[in-house]
Amino acid sequence: MRIVDIREQTIPISSPIRNAYIDFSTMTLSLVAVVTDVVRDGRRVVGYGFNSNGRYGQGAMMRDRFIPRVLDAEPDSLLDGDNLDAAAIWSTMMTNEKPGGHGERSVAVGTIDMAVWDAVAKIAEKPLFRLLAEQYGSGAANPRVFVYAAGGYYYPDTGLTVLQDEMRSYLDRGYTVVKMKIGGADLDTDRRRIDAVLDILEPGQRLAVDANGRFASDQAIAYASALSEYDLFWYEEPGDPLDFELQAEVAASYEGSLATGENLFSTVDARNLIRYGGMRPDRDWLQFDCALSYGLVEYLRTLAMLRSHGWAADRCIPHGGHQMSLNIAAGLGLGGNESYPDLFQPFGGFPDGVAVAGGHVTMPELPGIGFEGKRDLYAVMSALGS
Repeated sequence: MRIVDIREQTIPISSPIRNAYIDFSTMTLSLVAVVTDVVRDGRRVVGYGFNSNGRYGQGAMMRDRFIPRVLDAEPDSLLDGDNLDAAAIWSTMMTNEKPGGHGERSVAVGTIDMAVWDAVAKIAEKPLFRLLAEQYGSGAANPRVFVYAAGGYYYPDTGLTVLQDEMRSYLDRGYTVVKMKIGGADLDTDRRRIDAVLDILEPGQRLAVDANGRFASDQAIAYASALSEYDLFWYEEPGDPLDFELQAEVAASYEGSLATGENLFSTVDARNLIRYGGMRPDRDWLQFDCALSYGLVEYLRTLAMLRSHGWAADRCIPHGGHQMSLNIAAGLGLGGNESYPDLFQPFGGFPDGVAVAGGHVTMPELPGIGFEGKRDLYAVMSALGS
């Protein structure tokens, strides 16, 4: 048993939208295929992975550093009995890498790591969420997972009716929580946008808002004061993700729920947020995204760190809207997962036939991460893996 090849491709996911910080007109991602010599059901096992939206493709680093290290390693050193050893492969990728520098490097490693775990679960002939529950969780997975619909970007030349129609379309599909962007306009404009969405919500439906790290301290607190008038699901990433003092100041002034963590790319950075960011385990949410932060091998360390600081796994709702985090949520008891029903296709969304009901989806019993169950996505993946 061995990995015979690792392939990568940069793919555009451009869209005419923007949040408070960036536009997505030139956005790309990396798609990875980990090709093994293992055969299941008459087909060679290939694991697939891709990085979350908001960070560009990382092909150069993969080609120059991380892929060669794995392919040059002694094949037996990457095995755990009759399967691949994801932790050993991760350590091999990180050979000769200094501590720190948790930026784009973590995205490259996390993308390959996703593909490795897809292959591991396929070799085991199990859905990844069940394998995770057995090996790292309680033993019993919960295939029913909370999901929320992310959207509400700033589109060019559109008004409030378009925003309302978008959010209504998510609610009509079974979501109970929707999320929109703030911080890309002035406070009065954003309040009108929030009011417009709240006007269409029915009992049991909630709105979350996301500033994408836009604000300095004074503006973050001014928004917190204004948002206190609403019953929001959360107020997300008010300031720079590494400004833990700002995060603590907002927490001290805002009684509602806060969310952050999608732009923290290591267990050490996550620990610093917990130590110094004023986050409250009874109401706040953590959004660490394995695809951006060295993958599941590192995410397991982050979950262990959270437990040691009194945080439950169900306070984690990862960023990214991908099926990898959906499997982690089902297997390890996270609080849910982000979802992009319409954006960043074909990489967003669920396997074909999986519907949202009451704000939840039920995981299908597909080997691996389940990419093969989404035809438009698997068409792109299989072209790289064949």
